[in-house]
Amino acid sequence: MFFIMKLIFGAVIIGLTVVIHAVVCDCTLRIVDKKGEEGARRLGQLRTILTLITAVFFIGSAIMADIWLWSFAFAYLDPQNVKNTEDSLYFATVTFTTVGYGDIVLSEKWRILAGTCAINGMIIFGWSTAFIFEIMAKLYQSGRIYGKKSAHKETP
Repeated sequence: MFFIMKLIFGAVIIGLTVVIHAVVCDCTLRIVDKKGEEGARRLGQLRTILTLITAVFFIGSAIMADIWLWSFAFAYLDPQNVKNTEDSLYFATVTFTTVGYGDIVLSEKWRILAGTCAINGMIIFGWSTAFIFEIMAKLYQSGRIYGKKSAHKETP
């Protein structure tokens, strides 16, 4: 029964990280869409660069929020092995990014959550990469739509 509870706990944290990420992605996309034509006419290429920087910052902030959520969970659940905030954040970051150094490990009682955290990180990083790529596509497409010249030739 305890094993099932750990899996449910991990699923809840994954659900929360998905909500965080979805909200940030939605807000970022709305900002990009809202400022589309107006920004492209006024700022041109500078708009593209500033928008990409902003999108990466927002997505990076969402990833950090996800990692902090896992960090709090590890600190609460396994205080003997994750002794302080720095250890907890370090372990969560190393696990979420799937680096997994192994210098800090959870007790056997909680180690299944490390795998759950890694799976969550892989999903979030894939999602983030796809999202940033989509923002880039929208920005460069809007440049062509609003009269800006494309850096590459279009094929007929």
